Amino acid sequence: MAPPGLNRDLPYRLLIFDWDGTLRDSIGTIVGCALEAAAEHGIEAAAAAVRGSVGLGLDAAVRLWCPDAADDLRQRVRDSYGRLWRERWHARADLFPGVEETLTALHVDGYWMAVATGKGREGLRRDFGYGAGQRVSGLFLASRTADETTPKPSPAMVQEILDELGVRTEEAVVIGDSRHDLEMAANAGCAAVGVEGGALSAEELWSCGPRAVLSGVRELGDWLARQ
Repeated sequence: MAPPGLNRDLPYRLLIFDWDGTLRDSIGTIVGCALEAAAEHGIEAAAAAVRGSVGLGLDAAVRLWCPDAADDLRQRVRDSYGRLWRERWHARADLFPGVEETLTALHVDGYWMAVATGKGREGLRRDFGYGAGQRVSGLFLASRTADETTPKPSPAMVQEILDELGVRTEEAVVIGDSRHDLEMAANAGCAAVGVEGGALSAEELWSCGPRAVLSGVRELGDWLARQ
């Protein structure tokens, strides 16, 4: 899809969204799947550790779920997670209410949009082919996944998206629900907006230094209109 014409009156040219916990209401299913995967191998993972790992690449996330496990055991947990997610957990989540309408309105307003996610490419492709994710996937001009480049909180995803679309750092804002999202933005020199409903509380999000903390992506259009 060709980028829409740039509206010079917009405060930002490009909106870079995290996916899970920001656009997709999937934190609870990720936690449930991770706990089940760890339990298959006799490991009692902590739900808080799983929540705190959302946004990282899967290898880094499993290290947080199973900090005392050997590498081969972590790999088995990782494999179990992938299988359980495909078979039982993926279809239990979809976009947050109002996200589809919000993204459509932002597109009509002239914003460019992209996704930077801790998922792998296969997982994002699956989400883009399911439910409301299928209907919004065509609105994104670019995307990066954790298995394609250095995962969050590295700035690599943001920098590669900016380079691909020819957008300057000051023309972009990252929107995310986790510390990893907001730290990625800071490491890239980008503005950031935190959203509740995912991995962190409002207080925790504010501690990461975003321009704003919203109760959800549905508030993003109003916030942008005030900038």
